[in-house]
Amino acid sequence: MPHLTGSSPAPQRNYKAVIFVVLFILIAAAGLSYVKWWPYYEKAFKAATEHSIGSSILSGNADTAPDPSWSAAVDYAKAYFKSVWKAAVLGILLGSLVQVLIPAQWLLKVLGKASFKSTALGGIASLPAMMCTCCAAPIAVGLRKKNVSVGSSLAFWLGNPTLNPATLIFMTFVLSWKFTLLRLVFGIVLTFGVSYFANRFAGTSNIPEEVLETTEEAVKQEEGPFLVRWLKSVGSMLLSIVPAYLLFVFILGAARAWLFPHIGLSEGNHLLAVIGFAIAGMLFVIPTAAEIPIIQSFMSFGLGAGPAGALLLTLPAVSLPSLLMISRSYPKKVLAFVASAVVVLGILCGLSAMLII
Repeated sequence: MPHLTGSSPAPQRNYKAVIFVVLFILIAAAGLSYVKWWPYYEKAFKAATEHSIGSSILSGNADTAPDPSWSAAVDYAKAYFKSVWKAAVLGILLGSLVQVLIPAQWLLKVLGKASFKSTALGGIASLPAMMCTCCAAPIAVGLRKKNVSVGSSLAFWLGNPTLNPATLIFMTFVLSWKFTLLRLVFGIVLTFGVSYFANRFAGTSNIPEEVLETTEEAVKQEEGPFLVRWLKSVGSMLLSIVPAYLLFVFILGAARAWLFPHIGLSEGNHLLAVIGFAIAGMLFVIPTAAEIPIIQSFMSFGLGAGPAGALLLTLPAVSLPSLLMISRSYPKKVLAFVASAVVVLGILCGLSAMLII
């Protein structure tokens, strides 16, 4: 008798994978439309007509941030989370769904190698998301849990805040095209260059070819009921990411005056100020595009173009909370390299601003 077999499991898996990927794209598009795309469309008109997108979250309409205190911490945390909570929830949702909806094998083939192509694709994929560094962190963590390479996941994480198309549009209307040009040039170097070279600090240069060629391990990780796997992913992410995030937003909110002291016209445009603001900007945490009113406010009170240029890159790129949020997913050498590179590029951006602005 001929041997009868049922349908092959491989086509079934492929069909299921396509359905899951389409579902992920629909959820991401719906979430980003509500949280990012439509609000930013409206804000672009505000930037074009009023040459402003709001007051500085650091100091409001004052020339200095409030003195360190519990009240300063609470006030900043309230303002910050009011601005980012929707994007933060979306980031955690997408970071968990990328682990359970997108097949590991697909991600490995596209983003799994320590090549410039994988890094470039990660950076390009960040452009529609337009998230701040903390809201993009859960997605970067989710990508790393699927064995996406260090370079491509970092490019996605860094590209979100630094190459945000909406922020570049706001910046052009509110600050000037020169600031936008600086941000674009140094943002590209950070997103694609620093991310690519970060692979050198990751310990391994590539996902092994045998992993890319077989689906055995990927299928094993994706077995089990979807709801159970998703809840496990969300729970793990909340426990590992949220506590440090909340704590250091409060701490940095209280320390605003120490990180960003008042600098007047006579002393606000020299190398030491550029270095100091580059370091402070790298550590501090802000919502998406908040660097624009911060710089606008500081310059109205006398801050020079150099420190402003440093903040232009370092404020959005990374922060102490976001670095802590991804710290379990990357080698410490990688995080140190990225933080140092942000400061160095911020200093160079500031020095460039002193020449052209």
